[in-house]
Amino acid sequence: MSPFATYPSLVDRHVFISGGASGIGAALVEHFADQGSRVSFVDIDEANGKLLVDALGHARHRPRFLSCDVTDLDALKAAIDAARAAHGPIGVLINNAANDVRHAFDATTPQDFDRNIAVNLRHHYFATQAVRDDMRELGAGSVICLGSTGWMKKNAGYPVYAAAKAAILGLVNGLARELGKERIRINALVPGWVITPKQRELWLDAAGEADIARLQCLPGYLLADDIARAALFLAADDSRMCTGQQFIVDGGWA
Repeated sequence: MSPFATYPSLVDRHVFISGGASGIGAALVEHFADQGSRVSFVDIDEANGKLLVDALGHARHRPRFLSCDVTDLDALKAAIDAARAAHGPIGVLINNAANDVRHAFDATTPQDFDRNIAVNLRHHYFATQAVRDDMRELGAGSVICLGSTGWMKKNAGYPVYAAAKAAILGLVNGLARELGKERIRINALVPGWVITPKQRELWLDAAGEADIARLQCLPGYLLADDIARAALFLAADDSRMCTGQQFIVDGGWA
């Protein structure tokens, strides 16, 4: 028996996840599938998306993967439509897709800026718009937008990404009252430094290990599973009176 919570309200609920093929997104897909949810997810990484579906063949509902670039809003809307046709109205939307590619302030072009905003912020807005009628039909819903503590720490090396992630809190606050009248909740789930395979490969070095030991209140690595478990709570009826908030999961980073 798992020592972690199960949520009866998530059984059979349709959950749509962007950026679900790897990292935090893959953990989200796995945890919701294990709760018995009907999971649809999109990603540009077809190979890993298909592998993840195959790995979750044991689930109550086999997840549905759709290849999609979230910066193409027409393709994103088509994927949401296809997911709805297969699994019914979407009751939970998790806007997870992102790219924290490093970039220099002086070298950023307007095209670079627009691309970065498109992958890290714009799709949150329009995916939420696309599922609003589903949640109205269901009488309630939950939207979870993935943020980041990176902008709070004043990290250098990704200024447009930082701006986009900061704006997610503004988006959540800007929509909470309007959507709340329809019992649609919207919250920001804000991870700290999650040690995914990508982070290990690209950025976790001896200095990073030292920072974790010095700055994180809780020992050990923050993992994608830790973020997924917080998302389960925000998606389930247990959080029915939580909206317009940011939930930080960072191990108590000082």
